[in-house]
Amino acid sequence: MRENKMYQVSTLQALALGYTRTVVRAEELLRKGDTGLGTFEGVDGEMIVMEGHCYRADQDGRVSAVAPETGIPFAAVARLYGEQRFALDGLPNIDSVRSELTESIEGRFGLNSMHVVRIDGVFQKVDARSESPYRSHHVTLKRILSETQKAFLFENIRGSLVGVYFPDYMDGINMPGWHLHFLSEDRTKGGHVFDVSIQTGVARLDKITTMELDLPKEAAFDTYALKQDLRAEIKSVE
Repeated sequence: MRENKMYQVSTLQALALGYTRTVVRAEELLRKGDTGLGTFEGVDGEMIVMEGHCYRADQDGRVSAVAPETGIPFAAVARLYGEQRFALDGLPNIDSVRSELTESIEGRFGLNSMHVVRIDGVFQKVDARSESPYRSHHVTLKRILSETQKAFLFENIRGSLVGVYFPDYMDGINMPGWHLHFLSEDRTKGGHVFDVSIQTGVARLDKITTMELDLPKEAAFDTYALKQDLRAEIKSVE
């Protein structure tokens, strides 16, 4: 197994409490990994990192490449080598996709490790969302999304799911379980995935046992009470 590392910008707990300021720039993020997800300063859309490029899905699900200087408050990326490869066909919903992925890592003793995955295929539907920017501080992610989030449905579309897995004990650092974003094959549509059905697909998956956590450096970060129990709120946002 190749040596790999999950690079994470800030924590999900901080994002959930409203820390949406820039921590790193897109060009810095891409030096750390070629596959992953996150968001942008002010929660300005959903991030998909694939093949070493950083894309933004806007509030209407339209995708564009981001400039190198674009600010990022939260993200998780790694190198995708595809140590595990397997077919994922005829999966009717996101629960079945997550179950197949979890079964795959459980069979290789990976439930307590991190993982990065990419699934290329044909999707019968992708139920997704994104959002427009909300430039404020100490406004929770739940409230931001209640005001700016828009949902959309893609049907009979080719593309890729990009995702990360974090074990339960890392709750608050990131979302436990599988978190998936979508990018269409033509790089024009995407977003955070609520539900998905896969007609035919191929997954590439890597186990990761090392992490680099890049926390905000400004004093404002210390004004956030990160020991709060936000599990229910984060789950509702997810």
